[in-house]
Amino acid sequence: MLAKIMIMEMVIVFFLSFASLFITRKIAKKVGLVDKPDFRKRHKGAVPLVGGVSLYIVTALYLFFNPHSLAHTGLYFFSITSLIVVGVLDDKFDISFKVRLGVQAGLAILLMAQTGLGLDHLGNLLGNGDIKLSYAGYVFTVFAVIGAINAFNMVDGIDGLLGGLSVVTFSALAVMLTLSGQHWAVGLCMSFIVAMIPYICMNLGILGRTRKVFMGDAGSMMIGMTVIWLLIGASQESGHALMRPITAVWIIAIPLMDMAAIMMRRMRRGHSPFKPDREHLHHICQRLGLSPHQTLAVICLIATVFAGFGIYGEIAQVSETIMFVTFVACFLVYALTLAYIWRITAFVKRLKGKEKEVYIESQQGM
Repeated sequence: MLAKIMIMEMVIVFFLSFASLFITRKIAKKVGLVDKPDFRKRHKGAVPLVGGVSLYIVTALYLFFNPHSLAHTGLYFFSITSLIVVGVLDDKFDISFKVRLGVQAGLAILLMAQTGLGLDHLGNLLGNGDIKLSYAGYVFTVFAVIGAINAFNMVDGIDGLLGGLSVVTFSALAVMLTLSGQHWAVGLCMSFIVAMIPYICMNLGILGRTRKVFMGDAGSMMIGMTVIWLLIGASQESGHALMRPITAVWIIAIPLMDMAAIMMRRMRRGHSPFKPDREHLHHICQRLGLSPHQTLAVICLIATVFAGFGIYGEIAQVSETIMFVTFVACFLVYALTLAYIWRITAFVKRLKGKEKEVYIESQQGM
């Protein structure tokens, strides 16, 4: 009976997502909530930034009819509403990143104050027992919330990527919740997955290029907040944790690695860690000769493998130390690849006989 109800709910979510996307994109064009191409954004024409608004509408209605999906539904709704408002303002007026960070930090503090949840421990990462954070946990929690929100924001660089990685992440969360017999938020995860399908179709232009939409900062911040909310609740709740903290890290491995490596590289250059550029993982894949669709498939596949490894490690109770060392090794490989990406891409292109393209890029300082 419960399965039939959930199926019916997901059907409604699917069609509601489609309807809200079609309606909001028309409104967005009238009010100027659109993304225009520039030196970083190479799409054609003004594209409505309504994926996040549509996702918010669907999620709000889902929570209205399923108020017990989360232990603190009211606070969660307030948090995503705040992020949607800030995100829409940012999409429209390009507000300072300091304002965004301030709101994100405030919501992290509110989460800890109202729910008692936060990063209290990191698990037995070094093999010497559980690493307790004590009062440092408050700072770690603020950075974790800000990090997760911006990780999903930064990864939104090519069509379908944010949607694809979100589907992978929420699917992994749904699997962990189901395997642990704790169904408190499976429905919410499924609603995000199903609501994302119409967005991905329109984002990729499957329904026609004229119906294309983007997620916008509003949507990426809402997704990041939801993910970290669920991960903290799943890995930190005393006596009821359904996964170890290191498993949570594997579930969001790709957005986390990409954000950390990019920000480290920017700071080494003396730039702001929030300064936009074209050096993310999806840019690397495309420089190596992959098409946008191939890049999307490769990155989502890697994310799935990482999340699957995290779930396997949790089920098989693989040592947290091994899981941690493996993650650090993967990150170092990625960071080193990024550091030498120009040499790597030049080498690959020379092997393909594209010396002229290598020369042009070197002249442009790409």
